[in-house]
Amino acid sequence: MELFFQRIVDGLASGAIYAALALALVLIYRSTSLLNFAQGEMAMFSTFIGWMFTDAGLPVWVAIVFAMAVSFVGGAAIERFLIRPVGSDNLLAIVIVTIGIFIAVNALAGWIYGTNGRTFPSAFPNERWEVGGVIIKAELLGNLAVLFGVVGLLFLIFQKTKVGLAMRAVANSMASARLLGIPASRMLMLGWGMAAALGALAGCLVAPVLNLDLNLMGGVLIYAFAAATLGGFDSPIGAVVGGLVVGVVQALAGGYIGAFDGLEIGSAFLLILIVLLFKPSGLFGKAEVQRV
Repeated sequence: MELFFQRIVDGLASGAIYAALALALVLIYRSTSLLNFAQGEMAMFSTFIGWMFTDAGLPVWVAIVFAMAVSFVGGAAIERFLIRPVGSDNLLAIVIVTIGIFIAVNALAGWIYGTNGRTFPSAFPNERWEVGGVIIKAELLGNLAVLFGVVGLLFLIFQKTKVGLAMRAVANSMASARLLGIPASRMLMLGWGMAAALGALAGCLVAPVLNLDLNLMGGVLIYAFAAATLGGFDSPIGAVVGGLVVGVVQALAGGYIGAFDGLEIGSAFLLILIVLLFKPSGLFGKAEVQRV
């Protein structure tokens, strides 16, 4: 029984990271109605930027904040110069563009930083406590605290501020938002910038656990998509719940189901398939209603 609860705790630790990247996916979708398939590679590149700041001697949290700031500018620039010229109506073209960004960012990171792995310092103390035979690390509690803090901040932004309401209006109907005087282009840039910053945070939190290299966020992105699909692409709360559930399912599937032993990523694909079959909008998402 102790092993069962330990796997749940380990799953929550992984799930907190998946949820953070899923939040970035949800943030772009909620503000622009688009999916960014390059989100993982953007987060990887941002983590290398954070590593550069730590390597220069800055404290970890200062480096993370600087990396998030640089990523915010980079995400806004990607929207302005790569996404906007394509047009929001051509969804297939935007998917192809984001895949192209995925490839380009990965190649750029390899050209600048090389293929060798890096060690990224942890943002939390290396402490652990044993409760009933289950080991709980300070890193888990810290990641959960950061995750729920981000969710609370996003809730305040989207529900209590004019900027958040404007971003939601643009995502719902860009034409109507423009008729109301909302600067839709700025809202799109803001959404991409915020998502890039959030991806940087996720990358910097997962890098101490995984090896910081070009493949840092490859698997994490798949789990993040599973989390967003499970919770609903228009629900930040759903992204968090979905991320934690995906992390626990991954840990339990790898530990108790022989078919997933060493191939835990298969549980994420299976979860995506089940959700799409029975509730495409996700557990917390709102089904789209169209008038005929």
